Amino acid sequence: MIFFPFFLIPFFVLAVLALLGFWVWALVDCAKGDFRGNDKIVWILIIIFTNWIGSIIYFAVGRAQKIPPPSGVLR
Repeated sequence: MIFFPFFLIPFFVLAVLALLGFWVWALVDCAKGDFRGNDKIVWILIIIFTNWIGSIIYFAVGRAQKIPPPSGVLR
């Protein structure tokens, strides 16, 4: 008989929910941001097709490519 650690299921569920939330956060952040040219479309496609790995790449590289708002304008 194979032993399955059922006590780990809640931790797996929490990990999946955390990764899903991180993915949605990256997608919304990218969709709301201003980028040059087709950068927004490219980043959204990267985030959608590579899931949480794309989200990590976006937060590491893509956020720096955003066009900053003009000075004096609050978002």
